[in-house]
Amino acid sequence: MTSGVLVPVTAAAVTIWALRTQGSPEETARSFLAAWSRSDYAAMRGLTADPPRDFESRYRQFRDDLDLSSLRLRVTGTTGAGEDTVRFHATLSGPVSFSYDGRLRLVERDRAWRVAWTPAAIHPQLAAGRRLRLTLQRTERAPVTAADGTRIDTPDAPGSVQQVVGELQKQYRDRLTGTSSARVDLVNADGTAVTTVATGHASPGTPLRTTIDLRVHRAGAQALEGVDKPASLVALRPSTGEVLAVVNKPGGYDRALLGAYPPGSTFKIVTASALVAGGVTPGQTVSCPARKTIGGFPFHNAELHDYGTLRFVDAFAHSCNTTFGAMAVDRLGAERLAAVAAGFGFGARIRIGVPAVDAAFPVPRDDTDLASAAIGQGRVLASPLNMAAVAAAIAAGTWRQPRLVPASLVPGGGSAPRPLEPAVVSALRRLMPAVVSEGTASGVSFPAGTAGKTGTAEYGSGDEPPTHSWFIGYRGDLAFAVIVEGGGTGAAVAAPAAARFLAAL
Repeated sequence: MTSGVLVPVTAAAVTIWALRTQGSPEETARSFLAAWSRSDYAAMRGLTADPPRDFESRYRQFRDDLDLSSLRLRVTGTTGAGEDTVRFHATLSGPVSFSYDGRLRLVERDRAWRVAWTPAAIHPQLAAGRRLRLTLQRTERAPVTAADGTRIDTPDAPGSVQQVVGELQKQYRDRLTGTSSARVDLVNADGTAVTTVATGHASPGTPLRTTIDLRVHRAGAQALEGVDKPASLVALRPSTGEVLAVVNKPGGYDRALLGAYPPGSTFKIVTASALVAGGVTPGQTVSCPARKTIGGFPFHNAELHDYGTLRFVDAFAHSCNTTFGAMAVDRLGAERLAAVAAGFGFGARIRIGVPAVDAAFPVPRDDTDLASAAIGQGRVLASPLNMAAVAAAIAAGTWRQPRLVPASLVPGGGSAPRPLEPAVVSALRRLMPAVVSEGTASGVSFPAGTAGKTGTAEYGSGDEPPTHSWFIGYRGDLAFAVIVEGGGTGAAVAAPAAARFLAAL
């Protein structure tokens, strides 16, 4: 009805004009409940007759005391003379989700219907000096275990393992924590409970079994004990992509998963794969001069070695920078090398269950940039995890997304496996063992069956910039990567650490 409408009432030949009340009790109640559901307390006050001074704070307290995430309200009917009492149903979501039926009494005020407010308008059991209180009983967090079921979320777990566990507990907090038990009590002003209004039942957390193999991890930690510079080691199972060990020395920064370094000559595995896929054979004759200008920039071999003319397998074994830089420009091109790098996980989103950096291979801009990228320098960056996955791809014949948790828990499912060309796998399984038997790592005592690649990655500036020491490889169904920051050549530091690691297994 419209406000201010005059309605004639005739009595004893005298006409009396009366003003009719605007709207209806139900319409006002609906507006009041809609404002409440969106926490518009000012609008609620405007629809209330004689609201108390603390009107808004009472409704805020109700929501805060129950830690509500949502509140839904709907009118369910009317009662009373003139239908001035409106029934409503409230559905609350929070640590304790429950519902209740309430009532709003409406009165006429200034030709409009208004809510006659009392504490019971919030909840039928509320009265002056009483409130609802939420009580939580936290559940014990479920354990995080190694692959064999041994708990690794305890203070006696290896330091690097504790670092990984901390990230897992953040990532899978809801799974591990479960649901706390809780109840809602009606309490007096002094905090004494009057009655329990609603309860929520606890559900225990679910244990998280990781792929960590403590035997492999301890072997990795032992192998780095003699290294006096920051270092890390990552080990994978090539057939599954499972992360077996993540070792950082010292702790504090997880360089194994988050460190982004130029991979140096370990990237020649990728470049060699591209060349083999393009028709180059291990026995093919190539040139390896001590120096070569490519794109107007001088490239040189380590210690200016000049190997003259030799087989491609030997150029790989001796890590000829001039060979790989020139062949990348002459036979591959930027787009082709970038495509092959993508097949080894460069540019893929690495989702292993905890934060991990993605390997980066920006498409080279010119011949100099391409030659630098082909030997793992320039703008190419990778973590030890990324490079362990490169070695694992050769061992298994397929690049797989590494993972630290069951495959069903990998966020987004991870990247799909990428099979390598059979000819590439066959050739690299000949090239990588040659590094150990007769190439740059031939002076290191590796167990039989080891295949790998050294890397000496320059960083910084100057005529003789410092270098990171790398060695990546595989033996059976085990792949690994070792880096020593500022450690020098790969053969001198990282390769011996890798040998100690394999010998300790």
